[in-house]
Amino acid sequence: MPYTPASRLAKGKRDPGFGTKPQLAAALVAAARKAGIPFRAVVADCLDGDHPGFVEALGAAKVAFVLALKPRKGTWAPADQAHTPVEAARELDWGGPGRPGQWRRVTRRFRDGHTQTWWAADARLGGWGPEGPHRLVVATTDPARLPKLSTWYLLCNLHRPGGRRTQQAQLAEIVGAYGLRNWVEQGYKQVKDELGWADFQVRGDRAIRRHWTLVCCAFSFCWHAGQAQAASAAGPRRRLPRQRCRPRRPPAPRPRGGPSNVSIRTVSPAAAGVTVSWPQALRRVRAWLAPWVWLGRCWRGWSASPPPPPLQQALEWVRAGRPLYLYLPP
Repeated sequence: MPYTPASRLAKGKRDPGFGTKPQLAAALVAAARKAGIPFRAVVADCLDGDHPGFVEALGAAKVAFVLALKPRKGTWAPADQAHTPVEAARELDWGGPGRPGQWRRVTRRFRDGHTQTWWAADARLGGWGPEGPHRLVVATTDPARLPKLSTWYLLCNLHRPGGRRTQQAQLAEIVGAYGLRNWVEQGYKQVKDELGWADFQVRGDRAIRRHWTLVCCAFSFCWHAGQAQAASAAGPRRRLPRQRCRPRRPPAPRPRGGPSNVSIRTVSPAAAGVTVSWPQALRRVRAWLAPWVWLGRCWRGWSASPPPPPLQQALEWVRAGRPLYLYLPP
């Protein structure tokens, strides 16, 4: 859902169409539940995790969540106890991999198939603890140093199991869920920035929403292209050379009047043993998506009549998923 700044709306913050980012996020969660979309938990960064209204809205809706917190986010606590997530993490016992204390070893798996050893534990901060409705989970690559770029402070309301092995499995699930958020966010930002999202943030609400639709379509096409590449390479578990990681052909859209039910088989890139390259998939999708948009827009700005047959043929060619090569080779 696009966020439109108050300055772009007629009545500012009093406009009916205005909503803060946490309010829009809560509305998306409610819409997903109403549509019957199943999900394990809501995962969000510190912008939503530090917002009390968003956390309360998820709690009132009885939705499971894993929300990031800022390391220095202060909260009330007695003078002799921790007041920030990073202080709570430093109070956990750590004697090295042989004597981890309260820390549990978890394995974080990346989309290219490689793994990394992380450590996770439940910390106590104010009213947050393993026994309470809200828990503070700390995940890091080095419990001794708590490096800034590889340490997460996560607020969640998942019930903590009793057994040691089940606790370790749940901590691994929490780390994997937040790691998936980072992966999706990175790919989405590449699509958004490539299509010029910053230029549309200074325009009106309608222009922002139109461009947002284009961004979402391009992101879905890139995701589909990457999954199709992984599915075509499924079989022997091997890493393909970089020059062969490009999809064979963008997926053709469903013809008008065809069947409404479409079944798509997807295989995870890690299971297929290939590396999905977001820049390559994005460039290939943009090769046919951007010319199609601009050709139609330029023609409608010049004439209200239907385009001539050659131009109409070019539009149909691009709409079918065939790229127009803007630069001829020397």
